[in-house]
This record gives sequence, C-alpha cells and structure tokens, in this order.
Amino acid sequence: MQYFRKIWRDIGRPSIHYSIGALTLGGFIAGIFFWGGFNTVLEATNTEEFCISCHEMKDNVYQELRETIHFSNRSGVRATCPDCHVPHEWTQKIGRKAAATKEVWGKIFQTINTREKFNAKRRELAEHEWARLKANDSLECRNCHNFDYMDFTAQSPRASRQHSTSLADGEKTCIDCHKGIAHDLPDMSGVEGY
Repeated sequence: MQYFRKIWRDIGRPSIHYSIGALTLGGFIAGIFFWGGFNTVLEATNTEEFCISCHEMKDNVYQELRETIHFSNRSGVRATCPDCHVPHEWTQKIGRKAAATKEVWGKIFQTINTREKFNAKRRELAEHEWARLKANDSLECRNCHNFDYMDFTAQSPRASRQHSTSLADGEKTCIDCHKGIAHDLPDMSGVEGY
C-alpha cells in the first residue's frame, strides 16, 4: 500500500527538471502521435482487404457478396464490407469497432472456422446484424440509398408501393424487407414470412 501512495505522491508533485510549458508541449506532441497512430490503425481495419484477410469471411460471406448487385453493377458503384457493416460517423464507428472484438473471439477460438461451423451460426450472426441495423434505422443503407432521391416511377410497381408506404409511415427500415440482399439467408424455417 505504501508503494502505491508513493507513486501517487510522485505523480502529483511538480516536476523539478522540466517546466510546465515543456511538459505541456511534450504531451501535446505525444497526443498527436497517439491520435495519428490510432486513426491509422482504425482506418487500416476499415478496409475490405482487412475484412477478408481471414478465411472465415473470404470463403463464406465475401463469396456470396461477389454474386450480388452491391459488388458488380452497371454503374460501377461497389459497396465494400465496411460500407454496410461499419457506421461512417466517427463515434459510432468506434462503438462498432469495439463490438467487433467479439468477432475476433470467434476467430481465436475457431467457432466459425469451417463452412459447417459458419452455417451452424449463420442465423445467430445474421440476427445480431439485423438487430443492429434495425436499431440504427439502417443507417449504413441510407448512406447510399436515400428516399428523397428515389425515382419511384423507375421502380417496379411493388417496390414503388413498398418504398412509398415505408416513407409515409416510418415504421419500417431497409433491413425489414431487404434481409439477404448481400448475403445468403440463414435457415429461416419457423419465421413468419419466409
């Protein structure tokens, strides 16, 4: 206990050798380096290359994405993993990255390292992602798709009706109707509507 008291006293005592200005400047410079390093790592982990660097993602959901309009289309606009799974706003991005550490747990303990194990957990993983998108009103979808710019006349009658109804009542969000838009649906037996 005495040891901790001594450390606490030393931390609270003014510096003998360095001025407050030098300590402040040093702290400021160290903060810039910390922030730069932190942001660099954050952005490096926010790329498609990083996401598919583990075979669990590359061999499963990435292969499914490659077959969708979000990967290849007439306009050449392509959604990558972080576009759909990581919020763009910095504070929400940090929260999502913190939550993603649970996925690292799955990698370390090999809970989804084979196609069979992945498919066995697919519905649980999908439901977590659907709940997240439902809670944030499909924010990642809305970063690219905006009701204000939709041309309902260019859509099929069914899509036009559904989109205009969703816009009017505000009760539904993208993920309510567009589950399985970029990845195969899990076994949905027992779920109403599937």
